[in-house]
Amino acid sequence: MEKVAIVTGGTRGIGLEISKSLIKGGYKVAAFYAGNEMAAKVFEKECGGMAVKVDVGQFDKCEKAAAKVEKALGPVTVLVNNAGIARDGMLHKMSEENWHDVIETNLSSCYNMCRSVITGMRERGDGRIINISSINGQKGQLGQVNYSAAKAGMIGFTKALALESARKGITVNAVCPGYIKTEMTEGMDSAALESIIKQIPIGRMGAPHEIAALVAFLVSEEAAFITGATMTANGGQYMS
Repeated sequence: MEKVAIVTGGTRGIGLEISKSLIKGGYKVAAFYAGNEMAAKVFEKECGGMAVKVDVGQFDKCEKAAAKVEKALGPVTVLVNNAGIARDGMLHKMSEENWHDVIETNLSSCYNMCRSVITGMRERGDGRIINISSINGQKGQLGQVNYSAAKAGMIGFTKALALESARKGITVNAVCPGYIKTEMTEGMDSAALESIIKQIPIGRMGAPHEIAALVAFLVSEEAAFITGATMTANGGQYMS
């Protein structure tokens, strides 16, 4: 059977490195993306994967996209829920729209995507699900009530689904990156970023490929006994 993976938010940043790593490992990868057409075209041309435009906050669209991938590539054996957005602001100033946008994209997408592939995984008795959470889902962050809530929710989601799926040969784990050098962090205020780096014992931000390497391990046979785990990769900034 072909090794097939879906990576949401898989054409840029951490997601792109995860997609590339899985392709290198012999997977056929479908990278879901929200709207950056240029990045999607570059991914398909340079990496040889399949780019699929999907609003992961909508269940029906996730279900249809997953079915499209299975028809084109085969049964999905790996799902990486990496899609995420930030709409920062103090709670007393946060709009309802910014609350719901982050919750739907970052957390509800986990339900939408897992629900779309879990039945097949259970029937085949095999599967790997990796949810990309965040250090701020573990410790909280000023101005990120929406983001922290969504990312913390992913951890609880992971543990519950791991319990439900273990006897069916499916492992479910969460990865919590710290501050990683991506477009998202590059858009932060330089003084704020410098202050954050000072809090990281290793003394630098992480690189996307370092998160991808952890995901590659978790989907491997060597990690078959690991499920319901929350793996941190934050340079020692937060130790749980």
